[in-house]
Amino acid sequence: MRLAAALVAAIAVLPAPGFAQAYQCSVPRALDPVGPITPDGPARRTPVAGYTLAASWSPDYCKTSGDTRSMQCNRANGRFGFVLHGLWPEAARGPSPQWCATQPVPSPQLLRENLCMSPSPRLLAHEWAKHGSCMVASPQKYFRVSAILWRSIRWPDADRLSRKKDLTVGDLREEFIAANRGWPREAVGVETSRTGWLRELRLCYGKDFRPARCPTRSYGPTDSTALKIWRGL
Repeated sequence: MRLAAALVAAIAVLPAPGFAQAYQCSVPRALDPVGPITPDGPARRTPVAGYTLAASWSPDYCKTSGDTRSMQCNRANGRFGFVLHGLWPEAARGPSPQWCATQPVPSPQLLRENLCMSPSPRLLAHEWAKHGSCMVASPQKYFRVSAILWRSIRWPDADRLSRKKDLTVGDLREEFIAANRGWPREAVGVETSRTGWLRELRLCYGKDFRPARCPTRSYGPTDSTALKIWRGL
């Protein structure tokens, strides 16, 4: 519980957010079965020194993955812009902590409650097992902390920004900073594809949950780098 309390205290000193992108979302009556989550790497219980909030640009994911059946991409349950990929604990040096536990498994009700933030039951379960289990003892606490951070952010209108001539990574960072006063530029990471398409925003926090300088691997391309944003909404 101390983790959530520290987070609330940190958020309280930041400017109040407005509404995020108003894309529609309705939770399906029946969820696809999650199945077992199998670790894709070794367990690492290294000390947590900070956090990354990774927000995927959903139109690009749906385009590149070829996924047409999932809640995120089939449009039967809404249309999504930025969605929460995950909240990741980071180490001070070297590889990040991961796969500290795969139990308990998130309940179907808990998954339902968070689907408009991360519209994939399996992704939610995976992120808890790989990342959240190294932060807190239960998926309920992990999703609570993730949701507090998620709702504190005003997400930029990437669909509108995509129409800007000669768009750069710096333009996207400027848009984010303008919408979230108090965020330093060095805390706003951007991930792009090899061909320059926006994939994710990666927001970097210190252990106290205040915005902090991103490591080079999370910060991504320099401001002058050309950027393309797939709309597909």
